Amino acid sequence: MTRTYWAAVTAVVLAMLFAAGAVTVAAGNGNDGGSGASAASRTPGEDSADAGFARDMSVHHQQAVEMSFIVRDRTKDEEVRRLAYDIANTQANQRGMMLGWLDLWGLPKVSSDEPMAWMAEGGPEHGGHGSHGAHEVRDGSLMPGMATRAELAKLREADGKEAEILYLQLMTDHHKGGVTMAQGCADRCEVGTERSLAQGMVDAQESELALMADLLKARGAAPRP
Repeated sequence: MTRTYWAAVTAVVLAMLFAAGAVTVAAGNGNDGGSGASAASRTPGEDSADAGFARDMSVHHQQAVEMSFIVRDRTKDEEVRRLAYDIANTQANQRGMMLGWLDLWGLPKVSSDEPMAWMAEGGPEHGGHGSHGAHEVRDGSLMPGMATRAELAKLREADGKEAEILYLQLMTDHHKGGVTMAQGCADRCEVGTERSLAQGMVDAQESELALMADLLKARGAAPRP
């Protein structure tokens, strides 16, 4: 509980700092050619990729935090527990940043649009409703890579090595979906600070994917097909 509390506090502080930076960058972005367009006119709109990514990735990150804290209670293996804490802490902080940006932009944290609708912009090569790029939305999950309720329930009931393997498999799927989403923002988002955060997510999660593959192999398992 103490670690969770401090992770939340850190997230709030970072959200305030990065949100201010995001608005500063947003004010400077855009090729207005010296037209004197106002900063407000370049603040992301409600239907923009910037807002859509911030909303959807916040939900995506929240489940990663949830799964990480579940497995910390289901195993005593220090490697997996350390990875789980790192993921929970990092993604809680990033979630705070993204929610902070939405607040500063004056945009809602939820939308009536279908999740990942912002990824469909730009044509079929960017994916579309139902597929969202490289990872399909599975039955009962909200976005690419997200675990279903049944899978979360199974993780809560597992213990020891079984819990470790299931967590690593679920988090591998989760990261693959997250990388697809983050790359989408890196390609589409207009706010430089948000694009940088998204690219950082891609790099960090790809590194963690390699680590999780090694951890699964050490346990005689592999990522799910």
